[in-house]
Amino acid sequence: MANFKGHALPGSFFLIVGLWWSVKYPLKYFHQKGKRSQLIHYYQHLEIIEAAIRTLFSVIGILAEQFVPDGPHVHLYTENHWIKLMNWQHSTMYLFFAISGITDMLTYLVNHVPLGVDRLVMAVAAFTEGFLFYHHVHNRPPLDQYIHSLLLCAVFGGALSIFLEVILRDNIVLELFRTSLVILQGTWFWQIGFVLFPPSGAPAWDQQDDSNIMFITMCFCWHYVAALCIVATNYSLVCCLSHRLKRQGGEIIGIQKLKSDRTCQKALLSGSDEE
Repeated sequence: MANFKGHALPGSFFLIVGLWWSVKYPLKYFHQKGKRSQLIHYYQHLEIIEAAIRTLFSVIGILAEQFVPDGPHVHLYTENHWIKLMNWQHSTMYLFFAISGITDMLTYLVNHVPLGVDRLVMAVAAFTEGFLFYHHVHNRPPLDQYIHSLLLCAVFGGALSIFLEVILRDNIVLELFRTSLVILQGTWFWQIGFVLFPPSGAPAWDQQDDSNIMFITMCFCWHYVAALCIVATNYSLVCCLSHRLKRQGGEIIGIQKLKSDRTCQKALLSGSDEE
C-alpha cells in the first residue's frame, strides 16, 4: 500500500517481533548457562508459539495488501496492463516471512527437519525483502529512493547475520545484532511513512531538497542508536532479574539445608539420650 498505513503495518510487525526478541534471547542465554536440560522443553513450546504468531502477522499483511479498497484483490494482470504491482511486491515479502514462520514451527514439531533449516529460510526471507525493495523505487523522486535504500542496510545486514546463525547457532551476539536490525526496520518503516505520507494533513517533505537527504542520513543513525539502547536496556534488565532470582533461589536452598541439618542433629541427640 503506497500510503502511511502501508508502511505503519510492516513497521509495527517488525517492531513487535524485535522487542520480543530483545527479551527472549537474553532470557534464553542466562537460563542456558544454568539448568539447560530442564528448560529446553519450555523454550520449544515458546518457539512454536512465536513462529505461529509471525506466520499470522504475515497472513494479515498479505490480506491487507490484497483486499484494501484500492488493492488488486488477487488480480495481477488484466486488459493489457499489470495491476497494483507495489501491493504484489509487499504481498510477496509477507509470503516469504510466512514460509519462514511455518518452517520454524516444523523445525520444533518434526524431528526429521535438519537443524539450521529454520535460520536458512529466515535468511532467504530477509534477502528476498531486500531484493524486492532494491527494485521497488525506480523512477521515483530522490528522497523516496534514498529513504528506501537506507532500509536495505538493515535488511541485508539482518540477512547476513541470520545466515551466520545457520553455522553459529544460539550465538547471543548474532541474535542480539539481528534483534537490533529488526527493531531498526520497524522504526524506519514508520519514519518512511511520516516522511512520504505525512498523516493529519501535515505538509509533505520536499523530495528534491538535498538538506532533507542529509537529515534523513543522520536520522537513520539515530534510529539505530535507539534500537541498540533498547536491546542493551532489556539485556541489562533480564541480567539483573536473572541474577536476583538465582540469589533468592540459593538463599531458599541454603535455609532448607540448614533446617534439614538441624533436624538431623535433633534426631541424633534424642537417640543418644535414649541410650
